[in-house]
Amino acid sequence: MFDNATLKLKVDPLILGALDEDITSEDVSTNSVMPEGKLGEVELICKEDGILCGAQVFERVFTLIDPETKVSFFVGDGAAIKKGELVAKIRGDIRVLLSGERTALNYLQRMSGIATYTSKVAALLDGTGTTLLDTRKTTPNNRIFEKYSVRVGGGCNHRYNLSDGVLLKDNHIGAAGGVKEAVKMAKEYAPFVRKIEVEVETFEMVKDAVEAGADIIMLDNMSHDEIKTAMEYIAGRAEVEVSGNVTKENIAVLSDLGVDYISSGALTHSAPILDLSLKNLHAV
Repeated sequence: MFDNATLKLKVDPLILGALDEDITSEDVSTNSVMPEGKLGEVELICKEDGILCGAQVFERVFTLIDPETKVSFFVGDGAAIKKGELVAKIRGDIRVLLSGERTALNYLQRMSGIATYTSKVAALLDGTGTTLLDTRKTTPNNRIFEKYSVRVGGGCNHRYNLSDGVLLKDNHIGAAGGVKEAVKMAKEYAPFVRKIEVEVETFEMVKDAVEAGADIIMLDNMSHDEIKTAMEYIAGRAEVEVSGNVTKENIAVLSDLGVDYISSGALTHSAPILDLSLKNLHAV
């Protein structure tokens, strides 16, 4: 759940922007059939099994339009929900319920979809000691929601943004002139409290990263045998992350390697939405 400061400073402006995108001047459809306010209630129904995520954001959409709207969830974020389950009831001005419906569902479906997919991937690493991480491959202006959803689903967050940590990728290394040069320059520039992670693609780069004193070595798009060889060489001298097209379908192949972290962009860029719907709107 977002604390009040985060909600007001970071979340509310994004929700208001989404509402502004959907209502540029007025909700013509709603105003056509509902020229005056009337109290009503609508039900949030789950249409497939999954993990709920985004209840607070869903509620905020309606209360930002009208603070008098009441949203009652019967389960919270992280709960397993089933097809046909009544998840919540929303009561308020029918015009608000109609105008906020799509934006609220867009957030809830997307966030629940990410949490659901993440939970399935995380389950494949149970008992391995390896931590599942997300990446920065998020939808622009929705990172705060998507990374939160990963946590709800049982994953962990990698760095939040470019200001959050040093990660020297292939193009940084190319710009610096090599792995050793890149790590040396990062150590001289970055605050001492920052860990330095370097992405490597070959065994020679692994050796350079260890010799340069990298804190974390990311093994990118390496085969199972190549990762095993790299792990034996690193031998605890750095933490190890594995990355590169990791999905629910192939992560199990990596689970026996004993790496510290496995990162997957698919958690956020390829998770399907969880189907939820507002139904049975009626006056009360």
